[in-house]
Amino acid sequence: MKPVIIIGYGPAGITAGIYLKRNNINAMIIGKDLGALDGYTDLVENYYGFEQPIPGKDLIAQGVEQAKHMGIQVVTDSVISLKEIEGGFEVATAKHKYEAKTVLLATGKTRTTINKPGFIKYRGKGISMCATCDGYFYRRKKIAVVGCGAYMLHELEYLSRMSPDVTIFTDGNILEDEVTHKVVTEPIVSFIGTDKVTHIETTNGQYEVDGIFIALGTPSSVEFASQLGVIVEKNNLLVNDQYETNIPGLFAAGDIIGGKLQIAKAVYDGMMVADSIYQYLRKK
Repeated sequence: MKPVIIIGYGPAGITAGIYLKRNNINAMIIGKDLGALDGYTDLVENYYGFEQPIPGKDLIAQGVEQAKHMGIQVVTDSVISLKEIEGGFEVATAKHKYEAKTVLLATGKTRTTINKPGFIKYRGKGISMCATCDGYFYRRKKIAVVGCGAYMLHELEYLSRMSPDVTIFTDGNILEDEVTHKVVTEPIVSFIGTDKVTHIETTNGQYEVDGIFIALGTPSSVEFASQLGVIVEKNNLLVNDQYETNIPGLFAAGDIIGGKLQIAKAVYDGMMVADSIYQYLRKK
């Protein structure tokens, strides 16, 4: 069992890993993409130490290389599940499962949604972003899950226990894994309903549904936290002054805990949470 697994290799996650390493604690850092900074159209020019502006994705890439240079284990993979086990947590990726005494959530607030008419209108009214949070309310009903990757398969496994009537909508993408469920591959046109969603419209017609679960890309810290019962306020994870959530051993830092969405603040969070994790592990 590892002492720490950090989910997310943005500024908060990488900084935490570096400061933990300086305290002789070897963290594993798992990340899949460059988060919000990968979407920068302008250059980062307000961060200390760079004479010339630098693209956000380059800044993140340099941070990852810095961690690797220090001997920190950095894994590029999609984390699809987080659960409590005896003595800590199990972190499941698309390829492996890892165990750790503590976990730091530092994935930022990026979350893959779906840009289709009706999504905003019916989100929370039949459209959900978390199977383990809301799947129970759709027992023995018509369920649709939208996605085509490892995260979708993870959500599908849970939803299949809630109802025998689950249909996968790939929105025009290829489903590489074999499944026994009905698969609709044509692109989604819109979500239709009245007070709540009732149908998915594709280029080939309409499909009746009771509930829709979006499982595109990889889950964010909010989805992981919701699985464990972490307190979430206004889409931010609630932490104490030690950056610890209401789940012992589960920490959060960076954009996901709110405040100024700035690189400098994320780096500060990473430094501070590293000390809190170090103190927590010393008491174990």
